[in-house]
Amino acid sequence: MGTNSRIEWTEATWNPVAGCNIVSPGCTNCYAMRMAERLELMGQEKYRGLTRRSGGRPKWNGRIRLDDNALAIPYSWKTGRMIFVNSMSDLFHEDVSVDFVSRVFDVMKNCSQHTFQVLTKRSDRLRSIADRLDWPANVWMGVSVENGDYKHRIDDLRATPAAVRFLSLEPLVGDLGVIDLSYIDWAIAGGESGPGARPMEAVWVRSIRDQCVAANVAFHFKQWGGVNKKRAGRVLDGRTWDQFPTSAAA
Repeated sequence: MGTNSRIEWTEATWNPVAGCNIVSPGCTNCYAMRMAERLELMGQEKYRGLTRRSGGRPKWNGRIRLDDNALAIPYSWKTGRMIFVNSMSDLFHEDVSVDFVSRVFDVMKNCSQHTFQVLTKRSDRLRSIADRLDWPANVWMGVSVENGDYKHRIDDLRATPAAVRFLSLEPLVGDLGVIDLSYIDWAIAGGESGPGARPMEAVWVRSIRDQCVAANVAFHFKQWGGVNKKRAGRVLDGRTWDQFPTSAAA
């Protein structure tokens, strides 16, 4: 649980679920797998047995752990903040019951001082249970799209009643081409970082930025990525892009 997140587009992280499994190319070098192994070695029981070693690196083994105690944490943060939900898992994983998802949504509704940013790669499950959830206005719902093969996730997101819908186009490992940005409020783009980082082409990012500008969608460029992401920076054509959504799409 982090109250001062290093992720550029949020302020804190909240993890009522831990553990995951790889579902698409964007998961290959997921930082959360490395972090879960590190937290286990530090003695955090919550992350014990969630990864396995493969090719000399930690990989998710598919085990999911629900943390009932973590549900109380947002109540203790009195000052409103942006909170990334489940940076160490996926709330819409098939092994997370609808009942538990609903309990997480209840917490988010009750903590109206915060803005909760929920992100999933399992857009099909999101879409299938969306009408069984109570969607408060302070929940921003997003899907990850790493290349053109997964743009269908955007259609699933669009079908939800979320007040704010956003796209995480990172790690961007392929050209997205033309993106349907209707009813989308925000797009985050960025390259992969860390060991084995795959390269991102500048033309892919410029295309996303230009489409967002044309569609009046807030655009946030997180990073160029690479093995040394700090050195690569996050300047795109002479400026940083730090836009956030100001209201839901009409």
